[in-house]
Amino acid sequence: MTEPTNTLPAARPRKVLTQIAPVSWEHPADRAALQSLRSIPGFDQVVKKIYGFIGERGIRLLFQADAVRVGPRQFPRLNELYTDVLTTMDWDPQPDLFVSQTPFVNAGAYGMDRPFIVINSGALKLLDDDEMRTLLGHELGHVMSGHALYVTILILILNFSFSTLPFLAGIALLPIRIALLEWFRKSELSSDRAGLLATQDPNAAMRMYLKMAGGGDMKQMNLNEFLVQAKEYEESGGALDRIFQILNTLDRTHPFNTLRAAELQRWIEAGHYERILNGEYTRRGPDADNRPIDKDIDEAREHYMKEAKAVVNDVVDSAKRAAQAFTDAFKKR
Repeated sequence: MTEPTNTLPAARPRKVLTQIAPVSWEHPADRAALQSLRSIPGFDQVVKKIYGFIGERGIRLLFQADAVRVGPRQFPRLNELYTDVLTTMDWDPQPDLFVSQTPFVNAGAYGMDRPFIVINSGALKLLDDDEMRTLLGHELGHVMSGHALYVTILILILNFSFSTLPFLAGIALLPIRIALLEWFRKSELSSDRAGLLATQDPNAAMRMYLKMAGGGDMKQMNLNEFLVQAKEYEESGGALDRIFQILNTLDRTHPFNTLRAAELQRWIEAGHYERILNGEYTRRGPDADNRPIDKDIDEAREHYMKEAKAVVNDVVDSAKRAAQAFTDAFKKR
């Protein structure tokens, strides 16, 4: 078997993306899903009640009570990498960064008025420096896009019962929960792009997904093969395969790592990554603040229609094959 050719662009000296606005990398389906989420009856009420009952201080205490704040004397190497990422993304003020003793590899951006980032200790053991820059940039992307508030609401709804949050009694949370999960999966695709821009090493970004999928022993894994696997997952045929792909993600906060790798590679191949590194991006300010949502909705419609069309085409093809098989069997009789 011939080994696949690696088509990812090479790493380069990192460029500071001066005043880059999140709209430069945000996935249109992320922005459209967030607009849909905000329009669900009761959603604003849930946000206000959680914010009013728990408050900024309560949220910070809830998430950072059993973690170590990163600084020059606490996890100094991680602090250096974080400073690099903040410089590259030209972001100030610096959100607090914490390390939590958790073997599961993950990270998150939480909070309301003053978002902060938590890195699980498992990620420190799994990722090298460039991969960690990708993860830190990913979480900073959530902060820059204003995702932390909604992520916090989602985590509280997923992990706490009505007995813990009695002030939410009487509110229909199921549609809000489903919409939050759908939005969060799309927001991950946005922040994956921010992680790539922070490290500016496509191979490191892809290795992060590979390690999250299969562990950290790169002597036993091949990145090119993983990208082929990602493409195979997206192109797997049959209506039943498509249905299972949808059902398997309905209750997940994150898309599958293969899907994330394929989506990021598609963004790179479309030229968006190179254009941003060449300075072709939206700066923070009026141009970013006044960006019409109509464009995002149109682009998101294309994204969802492409997914829906693939399902419909598979169903039609399956029906045609079944009809042909029935006809052939009848002829034989």
